[in-house]
Amino acid sequence: MSSREQQLVELVDTVGGAVGAATVDEAHRAPGQLHRAFSVMLVDDDGRVLLQQRAAVKTRFALRWANACCGHPAPGETVTDAARRRLAEELGVTTVPLREVGVYVYQAADPATGRVEFEYDHVLVGSFTGAFAVDPAEVAAVEWVAADGLAARLSQTPDRYAPWLAGVVAAWQGSSA
Repeated sequence: MSSREQQLVELVDTVGGAVGAATVDEAHRAPGQLHRAFSVMLVDDDGRVLLQQRAAVKTRFALRWANACCGHPAPGETVTDAARRRLAEELGVTTVPLREVGVYVYQAADPATGRVEFEYDHVLVGSFTGAFAVDPAEVAAVEWVAADGLAARLSQTPDRYAPWLAGVVAAWQGSSA
């Protein structure tokens, strides 16, 4: 089991209040424990959004397309600090101002592994145009896509995408209305 699976996540109640901690591994065993997470949307100057294809070694939803970056803050770590840390680790991106645009709560079981995502997901957005230094242990591929066609792609071929992506996109688009 990877060391990332032994890191602690913050367990939360239904309104986001901290109620304890568990390892990533424990929090994602069926039926799942509600825990704090974040999802980052990166948007370029043309309004396109960055998608990443999750690496094949991921324990949850491997090789599915998702938002630019996601993860879990450690207990006591701010969501923004954790998001900046993961952007640097996964994509080599270190200078993106982020703003939180909403929270999305979801639960989804990975049919391939039986692992469960049950997350109180803080959605953050940042503007970015630059180069990436992708960590292949985290990310299989990246692609910039037009935001206006993304919802249609998600509904037409949902099994290609991480189950949280539609909610993350909706939170982002709702914030810019």
